[in-house]
Amino acid sequence: MNTVFIKSGEQPRYFAWSGVLSRTTTGASSPTYKESPWSTFQAIVTGTGSVTATVLIQGSNETATFNGDKSNWVTIDTYTLSGTTTATNGSTSVSTWRYVRANVTAITGTGATVEVIMGV
Repeated sequence: MNTVFIKSGEQPRYFAWSGVLSRTTTGASSPTYKESPWSTFQAIVTGTGSVTATVLIQGSNETATFNGDKSNWVTIDTYTLSGTTTATNGSTSVSTWRYVRANVTAITGTGATVEVIMGV
């Protein structure tokens, strides 16, 4: 008989950029292992006045991409955030990507900061 484990309900995981849990410029986060096919993603931009950001959620099954030897990321979802002081967007995902990362491709606004969270 095979044993099946279903993993869910863990604490949300913040994507990190060199150990920092938020981003004020464009760039990709460190990749993280995605333990479950079921997950949620949420991107948040905060600042003063008008703030905008574009965030890509990207996945790969390739260990060499996770290790940084290659860069074969596939875009799973795109969030275009725009608001006054804060804006957020998110989605659910049922996919078996082994590794995921957040990639901030645009950010504007006074003191604008982006956080991206994964729930499993």
